[in-house]
Amino acid sequence: MKAPSTSSLDLQKPEGFEIPLSLSLTQLVLMGGVPRAAAILNGTVTAALSLGLQVWWLGIPLGLAMHATAVALTKADPLWLDVFRRQIRLPAHLEG
Repeated sequence: MKAPSTSSLDLQKPEGFEIPLSLSLTQLVLMGGVPRAAAILNGTVTAALSLGLQVWWLGIPLGLAMHATAVALTKADPLWLDVFRRQIRLPAHLEG
């Protein structure tokens, strides 16, 4: 008689520790391709320059440039805003 074989997958997944998980619970909330906080900050600065100070010829192009930069940074590293916040808060923490 042949003994039943156990694969390496059976050893990695203990019974009861696996559940279905929606991707929306694991992915970042993006607005226009950038993290939500960056989009809100970008929109606020653009609105303040364009509407508040009535310098629309500077506010709109600057807002588009900031958004394009944020999209490029998000494509390179989706957590760039969290890293930037931590670097501002703890500047010596990330130095080697």
